[in-house]
Amino acid sequence: MPHPQPSTRTDYAFITPITTRWSDNDIYGHVNNVTYYSYFDTVANTYLIEYGHLNIHTDQVVGYVVNSGCNYYAPVAFPDKLEGGLRVNRLGVSSVEYGLAIFKEGEDVAVADGHFVHVFVDKQTNKSVPIPDMIRKALERIKA
Repeated sequence: MPHPQPSTRTDYAFITPITTRWSDNDIYGHVNNVTYYSYFDTVANTYLIEYGHLNIHTDQVVGYVVNSGCNYYAPVAFPDKLEGGLRVNRLGVSSVEYGLAIFKEGEDVAVADGHFVHVFVDKQTNKSVPIPDMIRKALERIKA
């Protein structure tokens, strides 16, 4: 099976800085693989809050991650300065699949890339609901 090729910065409509932390490094001296999922979550939610006007404290509709995957190409470590890229791969009625990537600051080729799927749910019922209009409009702007 061929190994996937890393994505590039131009594949993503939204780029945001990510701050590494001392605790991101593992015993091998680089950012642990599970930490990339936290970075992905940070990138997507930064976009939803800033451009989709998501209020994580008061909104009744929120996104739950139901699927994710990541490919790793090169190690990074604290105190590297990183940037996260975001695009929408697929936009459904109540779900969205994001494409995400992590870059060293200013570099064009991803050190890791992947995806995750948000299903939007009513917080009280935990049932899926249509993506709120403001969020949908924001997601449409970064659709691949």
